[in-house]
Amino acid sequence: MSTTERAGRKEWIALGVLALPLLLVSMDVSVLYFAVPYIAGDLGVTATEQLWIFDIYGFVLAGLLITMGSLGDRIGRRRLLIFGAVAFGLASVAAAYAQNPEQLIAARAVLGIGGATLMPSTLALIRNMFHDAGQRQKAIAFWSAVMMGGISLGPVFGGFLLEHFWWGSVFLANIPGMLLLLILAPVLLPEFKAPAGGRFDLLGSVLSLAAVLPIIWGIKELAAHGWAALPVIAIVAGLVFGVLFVQRQRTAAYPMIELGMFRNRAFSGSLAANTVGTLALVGNAVFMTQYLQLVQGLSPLRAALWSLAPSLVVGAAAPLATALARRIDRAYVTGGAFVLAAGGFVVLTQVRVESSLAVILIGAGLLAAGLVMVMSLVTEAIVGSVSPERAGSASAVMETCSEFGGALGIAVLGSIGTAAYRADLPSDAIAPLREGLPSAAAAAAHLPTAAAEALLATARQAFTHSLNTISVVGAVLLVATAVATRRTAPTTEIVLSE
Repeated sequence: MSTTERAGRKEWIALGVLALPLLLVSMDVSVLYFAVPYIAGDLGVTATEQLWIFDIYGFVLAGLLITMGSLGDRIGRRRLLIFGAVAFGLASVAAAYAQNPEQLIAARAVLGIGGATLMPSTLALIRNMFHDAGQRQKAIAFWSAVMMGGISLGPVFGGFLLEHFWWGSVFLANIPGMLLLLILAPVLLPEFKAPAGGRFDLLGSVLSLAAVLPIIWGIKELAAHGWAALPVIAIVAGLVFGVLFVQRQRTAAYPMIELGMFRNRAFSGSLAANTVGTLALVGNAVFMTQYLQLVQGLSPLRAALWSLAPSLVVGAAAPLATALARRIDRAYVTGGAFVLAAGGFVVLTQVRVESSLAVILIGAGLLAAGLVMVMSLVTEAIVGSVSPERAGSASAVMETCSEFGGALGIAVLGSIGTAAYRADLPSDAIAPLREGLPSAAAAAAHLPTAAAEALLATARQAFTHSLNTISVVGAVLLVATAVATRRTAPTTEIVLSE
């Protein structure tokens, strides 16, 4: 097939089919935010089990992305997508009707397996269906918008279901989409697998899992609980396994990842930009959620609804980036998008306890719009810089870097924010106040009115200061990345030789 062949109506309809699993998988990251209190009351979930219910999905998904991307290249991306849809649907039913925490954790783990098969398959199939660079840019802009939309819609959709149904409905909502995918995928989606994929590298798969899982777990533990020996040991162990994985890829007859991809500056530079963008987006989201609920005093559902306001800007950001990249040097567009996102952080440095809600929404909107533009452009650069045979593994590497970026955003910006928060407290602050705004709010609920208001006023002031501080750091980071992007972002599509 010629690389200049243009996609027709069937391919664009197929893109809508691919949006189904992408939307559901991205929503599943955040859909549990409101369901946990109901689950805890029904199943008797402990604090540790609650953390595992939240985290096991992301851990398994991140750990298996590289494996599933490579597997799809070998057995067929449509086949893997269908397998993932079946696994995701069955696990959703199991989660909805779980009778105890252990069953729910196991079901969430299987959901992670399904998610790991679905995400790289969707992006790799786009590479197979859209050979024309301009059409592929539009398709990937749509892909990026759907992914971001799913993450934003998850809490709102979950809150709506919980107001009308029991907690299992947040999982059963996945079933119609997966059934529709199973019906339409064989008809509309092409099958594709690498012509000479070779034998699957089982040892490489184990090494990739042993590298990714300990590192992400360690980073999240350090972010949540501070310095401790076990998370540091886990990170070091993961790095060791990472070195062994790279060595395995150098010597294996049929490697999971072609290391030559990383010598392409367009590919490696775009991976770095994607990681930084995810770091900034996720790191800020943690602070924005707490500000809306605990400083502005909004209910969780109202906070989730207001957090959708920036999506009105984000919806147009990805197509705008694609249109600009056709007329202006892609490097300048990517750098400009980082500067736009940095401008959002600059607005957030002006947020105060008594600020209008509009201030944080404008800042968050600029930040999200800029970063969605970045992610759309770098995703297209990553997929477009490799041959179709390598699209699955390239997509998996990109999404793994996104998982690392999200974990680092919570850890790095979270740690800086915690330090700034505590620095703003009086030296005799009580323990709950020093632990953070959520702990202070919980303690205030058991105090007399005057003491509670004084405690909350101090905590809110310190938290807002921490938000301003991480916004300064974020703005500097994004401007620095914008400068670096000029050296790495491609101006034309570069396809690696096979």
